[in-house]
This record gives sequence, structure tokens and C-alpha cells, in this order.
Amino acid sequence: MKSMAGSGSDAPTTPHAPNPPGAENADELAALRRQIDGIDAEILDQLNRRARAVQRVGELKRGGRSGPIYVAARERDLVHALIASNPGPFPSAAIPHVFREIISATRSLEERVRVAFLGPDGTFSHQAASRQFGAQVDLVPVTMMRDVFTLTERGDTHFGVVPVENTIEGPITVTFDALVETEVTICSEIKLEIAQHLMSRSGRLEDIQRVASHPQPLAQCRRWLETNLPGVETVETTSTAAAAQLAHADPKVASIGSEVTAEVYDLLTIASNIQDQRGNTTRFLVIGRETPAPSGQDLTSAVFTVRRDKAGALHDLLGPFARNGVNLTAVQSRPMKGKPWEYIFIVDMEGHQQDPKVAQALAEAARVSASHKILGSFPRALEVVSGLSPSSSSDALERK
Repeated sequence: MKSMAGSGSDAPTTPHAPNPPGAENADELAALRRQIDGIDAEILDQLNRRARAVQRVGELKRGGRSGPIYVAARERDLVHALIASNPGPFPSAAIPHVFREIISATRSLEERVRVAFLGPDGTFSHQAASRQFGAQVDLVPVTMMRDVFTLTERGDTHFGVVPVENTIEGPITVTFDALVETEVTICSEIKLEIAQHLMSRSGRLEDIQRVASHPQPLAQCRRWLETNLPGVETVETTSTAAAAQLAHADPKVASIGSEVTAEVYDLLTIASNIQDQRGNTTRFLVIGRETPAPSGQDLTSAVFTVRRDKAGALHDLLGPFARNGVNLTAVQSRPMKGKPWEYIFIVDMEGHQQDPKVAQALAEAARVSASHKILGSFPRALEVVSGLSPSSSSDALERK
């Protein structure tokens, strides 16, 4: 008998096995991943090119060509230019977050920025500072609002971040008082969207016997609390973080604050977005010791006093701005300390104090006032930023 193996052309042939399902896709995926790895290496190379350029900037400054370490208008305009030129598909909404951290990281090579804020960690002021300066800064929490001004005024920190007004609750008077009384200047502004959340250890509404928070979040959620927790005691705390600490310690206490605060203090969210009005925004100021140069899109804030015994004094004070075509964005009054029934007037306007029309209006207003002080000229925030954390949607009020 002939061996089958030796039968030549009569021997059966083994059919060629087809590629397993998805093999071509797997090959393409592997090739794409190699391509992405190469692109990531190119991105890192460009980041290091940027870092070396920033290091050279630092060397020039140390060599006598001084300049501010933080220029809010430059960072704002850089991000807006990148968004405007973005062809996609990279999402434009991600550009501010990505470049905030790139700028923060390379700026730290020039000098590590120190920023004071009203703490502790997890407060809305903390979030505002992080979103403005990025992760590569030294954030310094303090226990009193005035301490933010004190540290910045004497140079212990480069900057401070303070809340100044909320779209629902209005101005934060302690900030205005400190601006008038200290020698700092406003360097930029931050507008942060607010979303309030109720949280506790158990995450169950039926467990709650007390609700704690800073007075402003309590006020912003008043109708929701009356509807959903009628008769439950509310407790005012010095901060949303302090309220979260109470809730962490006592399962019968719920706190109102941001989802970031819930993460920091290991709490579960009972209800989200419980604020009575949507579109709630808190405006923060960055304070420092140097006036930013004009950017073309600026605001100026000044404070004046007028003679109480002069009829039409306030009319005379505001007239120069109208005559010089300077648009006023806000006029607020504050009681003058130690002088009952006398007031200071805080005037916000479009433009920089170095702009000719603004300078002329300020000079004319100063001549008819009893006293005056420019609180700062600074680049305006062109949009409201959300309180999104890397892992959740946050909010932003302030610790106050």
C-alpha cells in the first residue's frame, strides 16, 4: 500500500486557515496606538521646548528686565486665540483646562506662585484659585478673609483670591471693606458658576435632623429646604468645608456645598442642584501688589467719598464719567466706619485707568470728591467658568 504521505498530487492538502475574526482591526488598532504614542512623545517634546523658553524668560527677569510672573490678560487671550483657531476635532471646551495646567506647570519653572485663599481645602474659594492658577502653585488656606489681604499686602503670598459678589445674594461687604482699607490692587477677576448640593454620610434624606452650611448657600437654597425639609434646623458655619466636617462627624447632619467638598470629606450626595435659581454665579477677585498693563478689555474699580453737607454731591461725582463717555458697570455704597450716616461709593467702570478717557474721568471725579482711591484696573473675565472638577461637576461660591 502506498503511503498517503508520499502520494504526491493525490495527497489531501491542508486548507489555509483564515485570519481570526477582528485580526485586521487588531492590526490597525496596534498601528494607531503606536501612532498615538509617537504623537504623545512629540507633545512632550514641545512642552519641554515651551518650558525652556519660560526658563529663559525667568533668566531675563532676574537679569534686570523685570516683569510680573502672572499676567491674567495674556493667559486669557492665549486661550481665546487657541479656541478661535481650533479646527477640531479636539473639543474647544477642553482647551482652557489643558492650557491652564500647561501654563501653570511652565510658570512654576520661572517661580513657584503662592496664592492665599479662604480655606480650608474644598471651599469655593479653593476651587476658584485652582481654576485660575492651575495645579502647579502653592495654595495657602487661611481662616479669615482679612488674612488673604494681609498675606498678600506684606508679600507672604504673590496673590490672593477673594469672593466679591454673587448674582443672587449680592455684594460681599467684608471684601469691599478690606479693599478700601489695605494696600493691594485688583489684578484679575474670576466668574464661577454655582451649583449647590445636599450631602451627608448616609446619603438618605430621612436621616437628616439639621442642615449646615455657610449663610450664603443656606440663603440660596431656602425654598428647596422649606419644601423638602420643613422644620429642620439650619446651622450657619464659617465655610461650606466646615459644614462638611460637621456632616462627616454626625450622620444626622447634612451639609450644603459642592460635589468636590463631598469628595474631600467622604460624603454622599442626597440631592443635586438644589439652589433656588439657576445661573447662580460668584465673582472672585485676584488681588496682588502690581497693577496689570492695559489689555484692551479691562475694568477699573475706584472708591470715593463725598461731602455730606453738599447738595448734589453724588451727581457731581458721577457726572465726569458720562461726560467722558466712560461706561459705569456698577455703583455701590458702603457705610463709612466711625462716621454714622456717611458713605463711601465704589464705582466700577469699563476701561483701564491708563486709558485717556478713563484717566480724565477719574481726575475730574477726584476733584469733586472728599477723598478717592483706585482699587485696581484689571482684565475682565470674558466668560463664566463651570466648577467642574476632574471627576465631577462642582460649584463655586466661596468660603467667605
